Amino acid sequence: MHSKLKTTPYTLYLIMNKRLFTVQPECFPCFLRQVIISLNQTDFDRERKIDIIKSTLEEVEKTDITTTPAHSTTFLHRKLRTLIGRDPFSEIKKRYNRIGLSLYQELKELVTGSDDPLFTATRLSIAGNSIDFGIYTSVDIESEIQRSLKEPLARDDYSLFRESLQKAGQVLYLLDNAGEIVFDRILIETLISLNIEVTAVVKGSPVINDATLEDATSTGIDRYAKVITNGSDCIGTILPWCSEEFKKVYNISPLIISKGQGNFETLYHDGERIFFLFQAKCDVVADFIGVKRGGMLLMKG
Repeated sequence: MHSKLKTTPYTLYLIMNKRLFTVQPECFPCFLRQVIISLNQTDFDRERKIDIIKSTLEEVEKTDITTTPAHSTTFLHRKLRTLIGRDPFSEIKKRYNRIGLSLYQELKELVTGSDDPLFTATRLSIAGNSIDFGIYTSVDIESEIQRSLKEPLARDDYSLFRESLQKAGQVLYLLDNAGEIVFDRILIETLISLNIEVTAVVKGSPVINDATLEDATSTGIDRYAKVITNGSDCIGTILPWCSEEFKKVYNISPLIISKGQGNFETLYHDGERIFFLFQAKCDVVADFIGVKRGGMLLMKG
């Protein structure tokens, strides 16, 4: 097993907590699927791809099943980037940032023209969470937009969310994926229009198609909110692996918006000041929450 995971406060919490979210047997095919998706972003020949797959099996074998799937996939993607020799998702991130920006004006008009702009912006933010190349190989964004506006959420704590925002006055916004962050930009702009101060958080360095400072700048989020990094390349937000600077901001934030399934996996236990906005993209997460796979959620921690 990975020795780094044996003595962290996070691991001790997971072992002692009655409500564990840990690696399940169903996670292992997903680990390998993430390897294939990563390799599909390269032009490597068949033999080289197979060699890399075999090398990553060594990493899968080390999986610590007392931790979250996000812990294991963090190690897996670190090894993949080393074996591939670069960030395999660099170009597809830029592509989906461009796609998101091409939809920006239409989405913005949907929000400003609605009876409840915050409600609509929140739904669109959840729709954007479909842009996840750790799990999917393609995305029908237009269908996800329509689904988010028409279908009920599997968990809907919107009333509590709105009330908590009004009380807090400021938000730490944990961003998730490139492309998706254009949808988050619209929610951030909506929050700012309600006189709520927003600090947006990106990854410290590349991992899958998660947003970094480069993505936040290219999509204009830095023009509306202060943008910081969590100082890490971890999947989700694994607090012991984040920078001390980020942890200080995190610990004093009165309200946190957490985007994406990875952030849910790693932060679901961390108190009622967190609201999770995401789609349950796998059976393991859906079963843990008690919803159907694909369910959209705005859920208080």
